Amino acid sequence: MKKNYKKYILVTGGAGYIGSIVVNKLIKQKFKVIIIDNLSSGHRRLIHKKSIFINIDILNYNKLLLKLKKYEIQSIFHFAASIKVDESQKNPNKYFLNNVIGTENILKIALQKKIENFIFSSTSAVYGDSSKKSVSEKDSTIPKNNYGLTKLFAETLVKQYSKEGKFKYAILRYFNVIGADPKLQNGQIMSDSLFKKLSLSVIKKSYEINIFGNNYNTKDGTCLRDYIDVNDLAKLHLMCTRYLKNNKSIIINCGYNKFYSVLEIVKEFEKFTRKKFKINFLKKRPSDVQAIYSNSKLLSKIFPKWRRKISLNSSIKNSINWEFKLQKN
Repeated sequence: MKKNYKKYILVTGGAGYIGSIVVNKLIKQKFKVIIIDNLSSGHRRLIHKKSIFINIDILNYNKLLLKLKKYEIQSIFHFAASIKVDESQKNPNKYFLNNVIGTENILKIALQKKIENFIFSSTSAVYGDSSKKSVSEKDSTIPKNNYGLTKLFAETLVKQYSKEGKFKYAILRYFNVIGADPKLQNGQIMSDSLFKKLSLSVIKKSYEINIFGNNYNTKDGTCLRDYIDVNDLAKLHLMCTRYLKNNKSIIINCGYNKFYSVLEIVKEFEKFTRKKFKINFLKKRPSDVQAIYSNSKLLSKIFPKWRRKISLNSSIKNSINWEFKLQKN
């Protein structure tokens, strides 16, 4: 085990939302961490002081190679990506470059450094608008938007490069990530997620939210989603590194096997704040999936000790408190 601590863990996108929380957990466990991030969506305030930070774009392969030359790297956690569904439809070239070419550059680094493990941040968007609301890792992957498509391409690259480099991988397909660090060290800064918008609405005391579509074939006409807290998700990443030591590569869904409609989430915020929100129903967005949540049987089988630790109410509380902190600073 001591050998691991002599090498570095490389975290791309480590100045971002999920990446920064994973970095905090890695450093707490005494790992040495290198963060690479171009700060296009990440933020300096999220960078752990005990990490080595390199401001660099993952599309610049030669510079990556030069900057990382002196470091011995054990594992790579690859979070750096463009993640906005709507933007991916408007600017597919950007998403192909950042999510596919960028991932391939990091995989080339993995070969150069002869790493042991590659932990890849993927998405439930790879499943598309499945006929099944509850999707498992065995279900068809037919993305409905360019974001999901580029992540699926990147997954294929991870598998191909792992054979060449003889390293193991964990592909984590996230469902909707919510919440913030309870100590308010890290949280969402640049995002247009439902939780972010609702939390900002609370801070601004406007108590108003736009919902895209109210005529879906669901119980209340709004989309159904599986929401996983970022703290529970971050713990899974660390569990993957331990798992891969003695087991084969894995692809796993990261969700709670539970769904909420968009309208139900709004109502949960109303309960927490004791305020009524004004809801503006807008047209459906063509790239939105009607209903999807995680079949978590494989996750439970691989990690039987992993349990949901953060309740929905706590996720709401942490999200709002994080926005209060951002407004003050």
